[in-house]
Amino acid sequence: MKAGEIIRSIETAEIESLRQQLNKPDLPEIYVGDTIKVAVKIQEGGKERIQPYEGVVIAKRHGGINATITVRKIFQGVGVERVFLIHSPRIANIKVIRRGKVRRAKLFYLRDRIGKATRVKQRFDRSL
Repeated sequence: MKAGEIIRSIETAEIESLRQQLNKPDLPEIYVGDTIKVAVKIQEGGKERIQPYEGVVIAKRHGGINATITVRKIFQGVGVERVFLIHSPRIANIKVIRRGKVRRAKLFYLRDRIGKATRVKQRFDRSL
């Protein structure tokens, strides 16, 4: 076995053990351009609550256990971006709301757009 194969097998085993520990269901297939709703666990004082964060995935980085997604939304006229570690215990679940049809791997051009120009066409050939 080559080094890359060994690392991938270790990462998949680690991801499976994390899912079992956190009682997380399998994550949906996430693509750049998708509109998703991420349920984030927030701690306030001694209490913990789940806060939804809905936006468009503009980038995916890394792979395996270190995989991250960058989600962008417009809040009160201001663009807000958050980077989420997909396999983090802070993420309760991820739900795909609609699939986006894009031709780029990174959608950083959406940062310069305003209003209706930020819309992404919907893709119907992939299931939610």
